[in-house]
Amino acid sequence: MSDFVEQCRREWKRLGVPDPVAEEMAADLATDLGEAAAEGMSAEALLGSSVFDPRSFAASWAAERGVIPVPPTRGRARRRPLVLVGFTVLAAITLVVAAALLVTGEPRLTVVASRTTHARVLPPPAGPPVPTGPSQTVLHTSASAPVEWILLIIALVALGFAAWLWSNWSSDSRPPSAGAAA
Repeated sequence: MSDFVEQCRREWKRLGVPDPVAEEMAADLATDLGEAAAEGMSAEALLGSSVFDPRSFAASWAAERGVIPVPPTRGRARRRPLVLVGFTVLAAITLVVAAALLVTGEPRLTVVASRTTHARVLPPPAGPPVPTGPSQTVLHTSASAPVEWILLIIALVALGFAAWLWSNWSSDSRPPSAGAAA
């Protein structure tokens, strides 16, 4: 059983448990295992299925003692991804809609400029004019292009923020034993 205690020590070191606390826990564990063996009790009878997974045993014991932070509960861990999924989907839909509106140029706006002999003549608006007669010029343009560009930029920023949240959530949600092997 000293192998089990040594594996627990390595896990506590990996988790950042202070050396004096880890030594105290290892001594307690070794004493309990020794007493159980002296009474004819197997380690499996004392520790249950934890005897086959010393890393999880060490992590849960350290968390129970308050030496390492307790992993988030399943309810909270499940709720957070649903919010992130919703936010990410909303940002993606916004991006697609803004891009589609920019590509199609909808809604269109028609500007008609009339020239009369008594009115002050202004230069024609920018863009290719479409002459309709001797006194009128018609210009077709998209009225919402600035709004669509702003919407597109906001959607891109939101997707970048969602990616950052996902990367932070996935690194925070790993259990303590999910690191490199000891």
